[in-house]
Amino acid sequence: MVPRIFLALAGTATAFVLATAHPGSASGSAVLTTGGPGGAAAAVGDTLTAPLASGTSATFYSSANGTSGAVCKASQFTAAVTGNPAAPGKATESVIAHTFDTKSCTSNISGVLAVDAVTIDNLPYKAEATSDRTLSVLPDSGSHIQATIKLRTVVGAVTCVYQAMSLTGRTDNTDSGISFVNQHFSKSAGSSLCPSDGYFTARYAPVTDGGARVYVN
Repeated sequence: MVPRIFLALAGTATAFVLATAHPGSASGSAVLTTGGPGGAAAAVGDTLTAPLASGTSATFYSSANGTSGAVCKASQFTAAVTGNPAAPGKATESVIAHTFDTKSCTSNISGVLAVDAVTIDNLPYKAEATSDRTLSVLPDSGSHIQATIKLRTVVGAVTCVYQAMSLTGRTDNTDSGISFVNQHFSKSAGSSLCPSDGYFTARYAPVTDGGARVYVN
């Protein structure tokens, strides 16, 4: 019913290296490059950002195959590169922000008047982008990926908290994008108006480094 990241994102993002994988990359190139596959290596410390892909929305549904929940039309991940070895390999990032513009969020849940806030908690998260097109988002040991959603309902304000152990996405060099599909969160706190489960789906693109598109090799 309500969003949760899942970013976190969020953010996931989430998040992240929000980049893309490119099998068969040139020998000696870094996992993360700009200018094209096999291009210049993204430097440790660089900041990567990605909005929702044009014309898409982030959805937060109460079931994997349902359409009941919330939709946000604006969201962004921000991550810092912490490791970028030669390909094939695994690049690492620190997800420092995963935001949702709540003015762009709506809900079709009966009794919900508005989505007042979507916050990704427990940041930063660790992100790992590998040459096989897998992107993993992981919390610190003993923690969770957590999203707090505040709803305005006919009976007053309701706060719902959701958690996930990790998020898994897929990267794509076509648009330097990252996709999350039906990432599952479980309710950890909240009233009976909060559904017990939430599924996060979103595509973030393009991932950029100082304005240049990022590729995964």
